[in-house]
Amino acid sequence: MDIQSVAPVLKELGSTVRLTIYMQVVRAGRQGVPVGDIQQAISIPNSTLSHHISGLVKSGLISQRREGRVLYCVAEYQQLDSVISFLTENCCIDESRYHSSN
Repeated sequence: MDIQSVAPVLKELGSTVRLTIYMQVVRAGRQGVPVGDIQQAISIPNSTLSHHISGLVKSGLISQRREGRVLYCVAEYQQLDSVISFLTENCCIDESRYHSSN
């Protein structure tokens, strides 16, 4: 990943509502969580929920799967891992530049 691809993902998580949705999806594990359960847990209108989920899907953080009449949101853990790796890959690389050891 590069900064151009990470920035939009982080922007999606910059909303408290989207972050709350994403956290529920991540906690649900690899099978996902029904959209109705998310809506019930956070008590927002379906149209608003759909808008927020759409952004998370577009950013690659979640995918959706239909089983009969139930639509599930599933965390895309590889995308999450890629973002975390991008944020940490250069951790402390400039430490000696800013902090001299005495």
